[in-house]
Amino acid sequence: MKPEIRPNCVHFSSGPCAKRPGWSLDALSAAVLGRSHRSKIGKSRLKEVLDRSRAILGIPDDYLIGIVPASDTGAVEMALWSLLGPRPVDLLAWESFGEGWVSDVAKQLKLDARKLIAPYGKLPDLNTVDPSHDVVFTWNGTTSGVRVPNADWISDAREGLTICDATSAAFAMELPWAKLDVVTWSWQKVLGGEAAHGMLVLSPRAVARLESYSPPWPMPKIFRMTKGGKLIDGIFQGETINTPSMLAVEDAVDGLKWAAGIGGLPGLLDRTRRNFAAVEAWVARTPWIDFLCAEPAARSTTSVCLILSDPVVTRLSADDQAAFAKAVVSKIEGEKAGLDLGAYRDAPPGLRIWCGATIEASDLEALFPWIEWAYRDALTAHSA
Repeated sequence: MKPEIRPNCVHFSSGPCAKRPGWSLDALSAAVLGRSHRSKIGKSRLKEVLDRSRAILGIPDDYLIGIVPASDTGAVEMALWSLLGPRPVDLLAWESFGEGWVSDVAKQLKLDARKLIAPYGKLPDLNTVDPSHDVVFTWNGTTSGVRVPNADWISDAREGLTICDATSAAFAMELPWAKLDVVTWSWQKVLGGEAAHGMLVLSPRAVARLESYSPPWPMPKIFRMTKGGKLIDGIFQGETINTPSMLAVEDAVDGLKWAAGIGGLPGLLDRTRRNFAAVEAWVARTPWIDFLCAEPAARSTTSVCLILSDPVVTRLSADDQAAFAKAVVSKIEGEKAGLDLGAYRDAPPGLRIWCGATIEASDLEALFPWIEWAYRDALTAHSA
């Protein structure tokens, strides 16, 4: 029978993600509107985002943090175009966004790059990464549900830089800063902020590269972090390259305050782990669904990707499997019991459930019966 209880919050998108519990437009009432972002109050609010992010994430004092244009994509592209070139590059990818960085480095920058690619659901052999090379990788594969289980494969004596896209990992997974030279994320992931702004963290090693190396290609203005061979310090003090949305900035401040109020990073990690544990328990007791990632240690705890493993479904063609999964998702959305649950367009057919810190475990528990109901309905329609 159709379930009677719906989740209180039905937003399960993997980006933009659900707002924090209790959020309303009132959270933006103090936004600095109608003022220059370069005014004293505007810069102070931007600096507050930087300072609160450093405090919650435990970013070392000698690492720089900046707010940059174009979300996580802009932050990663700034790093790739500004830092790569002096050394060979190892490019790691196991999902669509990582594959995008591979394409940009190999086809646009045309660099000497070694590609370590794995199919959806798997990781490449991380132990083959060359410590004398720069390395580009995603910490958590948002579209595949696969993450690196740790950073043991990154050498402490590395000569190259590590450039890490951490957009669905920051604030939900522990990041070992000593192993990372460039880290990027966006506000609309774990803290449920608004889009279009990226965060860029640089280690002293990354800053030294910026100040000692000039790329041979033209650099668009929004990518430039140096002038006359010296870092533009203002970028990392709240003086953004282009005009930010102060509404989005206020929302970011609100999310960071909420994070601090629930215990900072330990509180965020605890909520994320409890959410993932709820999905794990449901998958364990449900015979027709499984994780896309077979290796437990590599499973994402935020963007959880699931496949319909019933032989009735797996025997279908790829197109028919995709249609079946879409029918399940459509049925749930039609009942307004869960939104944006479909797998990413380039990923294998299935479901993707966001389990980051802004999600309540009770909402996940309310969602599962709706997925079961929609699955049975799709199965009945297929058998008819």
